[in-house]
Amino acid sequence: MDEEPSAFDVGKLPTIAKDDATVARKLEKAKQKNSEDRGVLFLGRLPHGFYEEQLKAYFSQFGNVTRLRVSRNKKTGKSKHYGFIEFDSSAVAQIVAETMDNYLLMGHIMRCKLIPKDEVHPELWVGANRKWRSVPADRLARAEHDKPRTESEQAKATRRLLKRQRERKLKLEKSGIDYDFDGAAYVRCPSLRSFLLLMPFSEKARGCCSLSS
Repeated sequence: MDEEPSAFDVGKLPTIAKDDATVARKLEKAKQKNSEDRGVLFLGRLPHGFYEEQLKAYFSQFGNVTRLRVSRNKKTGKSKHYGFIEFDSSAVAQIVAETMDNYLLMGHIMRCKLIPKDEVHPELWVGANRKWRSVPADRLARAEHDKPRTESEQAKATRRLLKRQRERKLKLEKSGIDYDFDGAAYVRCPSLRSFLLLMPFSEKARGCCSLSS
């Protein structure tokens, strides 16, 4: 599995559960209760580089993390800088919320709130506990460029293309350059069920294709 770019090394962060004696005592008492109720936390203002793997590694210092999910952009996969984490004990989760809310972490003041059991959305954990494979930017750009387009969308693209060509020609004329060139145009080829960019538009192509409008 590819490591996400700019992931942070949590080993450099302080271990509050061990370093803070008060927090350590509270956690010890909470773990002795053997609570069967799980606790869910909302985590906001997550720092850049703090992703699924880093969240689990860091918050496991408090107790057993059963599930977690970082909210991500569906298209790019980038973190939205908030997420959710579940502990096997609601008592432990409460202590984590009290300890980490408004905690300064890597230059960000985190938000950490306990979500009441009856307010946990049934689809909250869809996609939880998955390692994220980052998608290369060039692959995203290629997929966007190659996706099927309607005639209306292609007509708009043609108008934008022709507008840029006119602006380029005017710029050359203002610079004292007398240069003429044939314009490009998108054409529709029914046999290919797609659009082609012809530069310039030729009579040979006219037999199987028609100008988009």
